[in-house]
Amino acid sequence: MSYQDLDIEGLRAFATVAETGGFTAAGELLGRTQSAMSVKIKKLEEMLGHRVFARTSRSLSLTPEGEILLVYARRLIDLNDETIQRLSGSETTGSIHLGVAEYVVPEHLPEVLSRFSKVYPQVYVEVKVGTNAALVKSLEKGDLDLVIAKRDESETRGRVIRRERLVWACARDMNLDLGAYIPLCALPAPCVFRSRAMDGLKQMGRAWRVVYTSDSVSGVVAAIRAGLGIAVIAESSLVPELRVLTSKDGFPSLPDVELTVFGENHQKKALKAALVGFIEESLRSLDIRRNLSNRRRQKMSA
Repeated sequence: MSYQDLDIEGLRAFATVAETGGFTAAGELLGRTQSAMSVKIKKLEEMLGHRVFARTSRSLSLTPEGEILLVYARRLIDLNDETIQRLSGSETTGSIHLGVAEYVVPEHLPEVLSRFSKVYPQVYVEVKVGTNAALVKSLEKGDLDLVIAKRDESETRGRVIRRERLVWACARDMNLDLGAYIPLCALPAPCVFRSRAMDGLKQMGRAWRVVYTSDSVSGVVAAIRAGLGIAVIAESSLVPELRVLTSKDGFPSLPDVELTVFGENHQKKALKAALVGFIEESLRSLDIRRNLSNRRRQKMSA
């Protein structure tokens, strides 16, 4: 009896095209040309004897066979990556207490930790989500092994793993005729987001009033979604119900903040390196996908 083996690289190309919605976008994500991606998909279709994408000059969608294949492709890719990573490193055991700033890819972190636990089943990870100041204090006290959070302007500790763009944001239907003062929603002081907002408002020459304070970024986002005011938030915290205020609206651009990992050079270096690697990979993927999405929106609005 003869067997046919699916090509993992071809499956990865297929899954990435399905997720990004195009051959060019998928190629950018995987570091391949658009033509190379097309060849991979064609070979996969020839082997399976089915078309996996329905193509028109304007759109790309999965065929019924493509929908079925996508379920299996994701499982096979995950198993392949898990096998490679598991066998390419030494068996690691132990525990790690991780502190993560709330705004750090909250929708992706559970998935990253799930992947990590499959590759390193003997490692126990406990996660604490909180504000920068509280997390860094916990690290200093020894309650946490590792912290991933913003770095203040005067801070020199830690290793920068990503720069995050800050934006002014408000509800999509908010009236910008704000009258005598600008209503501001913010995290409690001390906070980089809060101080950047106040500095920007001073630059504008506008009076402001803090109308809503929340200990969490999600609370601030909920407040501006409800139309209570405006806020400075990380670009990754934007949701569809919000819009970005720019210089056209009279709001100045804001300096980026540095997302930093603290505590790498202390004990448990091997565990920390493995976990931080997973998180860095997730952040890079998020940035690439966001850039591709922004480009598509710009093309549609052009």
